Amino acid sequence: MSDRIVTTYSMWNLFRNCRKAAHWRYVLQFVPLEKDHNLSFGSLIHECLEHWHKARELAAVLDLIDRACANRGQDEEQRRVWHVATAMMKGYAARYAQEEFEVVALEKAFEGEIVNPETGACSRTFTLAGKVDGIVRNGADHFLLEHKTAAAVDASYLERLWTDFQITLYAHYLEQVLGIRIVGVLYNVLVKARLQQSEGETEVEFEARRAELIAKSKTGKSSAKRRMPETDEEFQARLAAKYAEPGSFHRETLYLSRDQFDTLRAELWELTQAFLDARRRDVWYQNTSFCFQYGRPCPYFALCRSGGSQNVLDNFYRRQAPNEELQSGSPSDDAPVF
Repeated sequence: MSDRIVTTYSMWNLFRNCRKAAHWRYVLQFVPLEKDHNLSFGSLIHECLEHWHKARELAAVLDLIDRACANRGQDEEQRRVWHVATAMMKGYAARYAQEEFEVVALEKAFEGEIVNPETGACSRTFTLAGKVDGIVRNGADHFLLEHKTAAAVDASYLERLWTDFQITLYAHYLEQVLGIRIVGVLYNVLVKARLQQSEGETEVEFEARRAELIAKSKTGKSSAKRRMPETDEEFQARLAAKYAEPGSFHRETLYLSRDQFDTLRAELWELTQAFLDARRRDVWYQNTSFCFQYGRPCPYFALCRSGGSQNVLDNFYRRQAPNEELQSGSPSDDAPVF
């Protein structure tokens, strides 16, 4: 397979949504200089969960977070990530001190053929590769283990898990590689706390508040004290209480439909033919309805808006080989969580 192009579901999903974005990323190989904070946090939690399910040693997981956020004393973003990740993993370890499943494999990678469903012939140009967070066994049944970080878990979020066709397609390929039947997907969802560490009051803010209280007081006095910044220990205690709540972690099991395997394989083949046609004609259509998915601009919006300006390329993008999600510690999806 080494003489063919290794592709991932992320590439085909982006091509399906916007051919122009797929061209920027997978043909010209540009990525933004600034990485999305949500993706960075997700990568760290995926790595933490891999370590936890491999050895179940919380101290090692917390050390990993410490090293990932080594500059948290000066970097506010690292400080925020450190607080949430630390509290999240402590809460996770407490919630799942005992597991009902047996871990079969973690960060399992695969590579397989993309097959023409009508003729059975393999693509001469592409193969499909991927990596799943884990494979677990519950009784006699095997499930894919898929980690998700989310802002909240509600009925709408759970319904949208059904549209996660990537994991369904990967289940098909892993069945071929491992020779086992995968009956479903166990979604392991961790909710990202929205709490913020209190910065307290400045002296000016305190004096203004105190003056207002005095003005309202019948005695002309106030016993108000200045609100001091919340210490790391105090904030961790608040986060710990949050992660002790039932809604902070959720497990959802979805069973796979065999009919979906055939549908997705056929769609994948059609995408390969459309990609070859776009490459041959060097025509990559832009889907403007995709420009503001997930509530923020597409990573390549600035490039499209500028018409591919060299100045924009030089200042906001760099070249990077594709398929970084196949590397250890990276989420299996370039899109933000639901």
